[in-house]
Amino acid sequence: MGSAGLSRLHGLFAVYKPPGLKWKHLRDTVELQLLKGLNARKPPAPKQRVRFLLGPMEGSEEKELTLTATSVPSLINHPLVCGPAFTHLKVGVGHRLDAQASGVLVLGVGHGCRLLTDMYNAHLTKDYTVRGLLGKATDDFREDGRLVEKTTYDHVTREKLDRILAIIQGSHQKALVMYSNLDLKTQEAYEMAVRGLIRPMNKSPMLITGIRCLHFAPPEFLLEVQCMHETQKELRKLVHEIGLELKTTAVCSQVRRTRDGFFTLDSALLRTQWDLTNIQDAIQAAAPQVAAELEKSLSPGLDTKQLPSPGGSWDSQGPSSTLGLEECGAVDG
Repeated sequence: MGSAGLSRLHGLFAVYKPPGLKWKHLRDTVELQLLKGLNARKPPAPKQRVRFLLGPMEGSEEKELTLTATSVPSLINHPLVCGPAFTHLKVGVGHRLDAQASGVLVLGVGHGCRLLTDMYNAHLTKDYTVRGLLGKATDDFREDGRLVEKTTYDHVTREKLDRILAIIQGSHQKALVMYSNLDLKTQEAYEMAVRGLIRPMNKSPMLITGIRCLHFAPPEFLLEVQCMHETQKELRKLVHEIGLELKTTAVCSQVRRTRDGFFTLDSALLRTQWDLTNIQDAIQAAAPQVAAELEKSLSPGLDTKQLPSPGGSWDSQGPSSTLGLEECGAVDG
């Protein structure tokens, strides 16, 4: 495989991680498929070298032997002699998904692994659909966890749920402004807010930039959550705490990431597409948007002098719970 083909394997692409598959196994599977594709390519024609071979002299009746210069292929680099040409590829994983979660998972190959760091530093938001079930609580906030409580939920309405979601979004938006260290009275901060570029400047608790109910059919409800710095466990805990605010209980039955920064479900390769050709095409298709979005998100213009040190504690400044409801007073049930 030529250098031009290898250059197409440097960049970012997204895959769809099914539930039940660990991200490490997914990464290893993708790497094996890429190596398989690279090594299946037709090797370049072997170089020729000159050897002097012993043979009969032409025109000699007495069959005299002589050395004749002959061009023969050099087999020193043949796969049957030295083994596969490619035995290792550098494949990196972006914002991880735990084994139970599914959805968009961004991977980087080669130099693309450095772009994963840029994505992390850009503090891009991610979208999730989170499914909840009213009426029970478990020890790990998951539907199949150990049951610790069962409750009634007949009193829960769509209006009450929407009211709580609005309070959550408002409290987290205040926290986002605080962690961004921006003076909202400045023109710069106003322009960043208009462009949707207000971001925390370092580590922070989970910050929710948007949350709404997509479907409500008790005991089931479906939420759409836009957030950053989250873990899937925190999203499951969010469902649990929403249940408590509704004067009942709730567990999470599904966490599905539908967008990670500028990668969406439409650009995520399915398991049947985890091969060399599809991955190369996906890297090439994503490259212009990756460059444009990272340049926009990482552009200078923030006053970094006011930022806390990387080793500083952020927890004491954040919302005191996942919901951040304490700031808003009691919620009418």
